[in-house]
Amino acid sequence: MRPYLEFLSALAQNNHKDWMDANKKWYTDTRARLLEDVEILLKEMTEIEPELSAFKPKDCVFRQNRDIRFSANKDPYKTNFGVYFSPGGKKSPGPGYYLQIQPGNSFLAGGIWMPEADTLKKIRKEIDYSGAELERIENDPEFKKLFKGIEGEKLKTSPRDYEADHPYIEYLKLKSFTVSHPISDKAVDSGAFLTFAMDGFRRMKPFNDFLRQAIEEVEDGSGIL
Repeated sequence: MRPYLEFLSALAQNNHKDWMDANKKWYTDTRARLLEDVEILLKEMTEIEPELSAFKPKDCVFRQNRDIRFSANKDPYKTNFGVYFSPGGKKSPGPGYYLQIQPGNSFLAGGIWMPEADTLKKIRKEIDYSGAELERIENDPEFKKLFKGIEGEKLKTSPRDYEADHPYIEYLKLKSFTVSHPISDKAVDSGAFLTFAMDGFRRMKPFNDFLRQAIEEVEDGSGIL
């Protein structure tokens, strides 16, 4: 049995520094177990994203402390564990693979959430040129077994430079490009979420590859971008 949900449930009910200080060993023991599981995932992730071989488990786990400087919510700690695999690291603007562990709200996800304007422009340009490829990825039977579709907040109208009757206008309207699937508390407790997450990450790789191709700058033979 994994200790994650029990600890996070207690933290959610006692989200203050005095409680965390009093339960520091519980937290450090739970985090140590999380790092062991992330190491298992990371080894398998290098098979589909070889660049991740340079990372250690702690490089892929988000801090527990919240940044409360500009937030109305002054709770000091996150009530979930977040794990992110991306060749560019946790702060990469590129696509990645996300795992969240939280009582009643665990899930795996991938893609890019709310990219910067320049990155979004590149993705839309790729969709304009290669929207059929993105459509093929979304409609692939193996992809559809797990993901209901490409999700994200949408513009109400067509974005600038694209006509409303563009064949891939619904993709072009997106402001985020993500996929996700829930994970049950039972799967978290038993450890089955590890196998489930890796299966999901493998299925979403073509989607992430499409996004990465869109935003990476490729030099031509003259060295001019």
